[in-house]
Amino acid sequence: MVCILVSGLPATGKSTMAAYLSGQLRIPMFSKDAIKERLYDTLGFSSREEKVRLGVAAMGIMYDSARACLSCGQSVILENNFEDASREGLAALLAACPCGVITVHMTGDLRAIYQRFAERDRSPGRHRGHVVNDCYPEKQGSAASHRTMSYEAFAAGMLGRGMDRLPWDGPCVRVDTTDFDKVNREDVLQSVKTLMARLSWKTI
Repeated sequence: MVCILVSGLPATGKSTMAAYLSGQLRIPMFSKDAIKERLYDTLGFSSREEKVRLGVAAMGIMYDSARACLSCGQSVILENNFEDASREGLAALLAACPCGVITVHMTGDLRAIYQRFAERDRSPGRHRGHVVNDCYPEKQGSAASHRTMSYEAFAAGMLGRGMDRLPWDGPCVRVDTTDFDKVNREDVLQSVKTLMARLSWKTI
């Protein structure tokens, strides 16, 4: 039984990689952002504080869901940036449900990642629960209701919150996503399978 953590900065392809691994390995995957989107669609928010609380609630739901699986002997995949503030919950989960832990860490050149982040943030298709707003409640249909943070703010904020640090000690597959076209998902999958086999052997 393993818990696979797909971690890294925003816009590094975590969700896509986690979904791919889940489908190939036939292991359930839980994503904080997917849960947060459902909470946003159901409850919404009218302030920065309320938006943060939805994120905290989404993280708790993700960990609770993982615990339900792990406690029954079912491996899981968790996808999130795993910033420093979320790691106490992760430690509690893994203490309650001892298992092998594998990290798939999505990283790369920070400026390239920022460019993707900025493009995604400006996209009209980006879920409103994730856009970096500075106006609450958001003005419907107004492009002026938010502004994309600068590169300097992105670097200071995301790195300062620990999003590019490994969330857990142990086996890790590092994936350079500076250029998505050069990412070989099959190679990542095979690396994860190799680590899973090693961890299974150690638990016998």
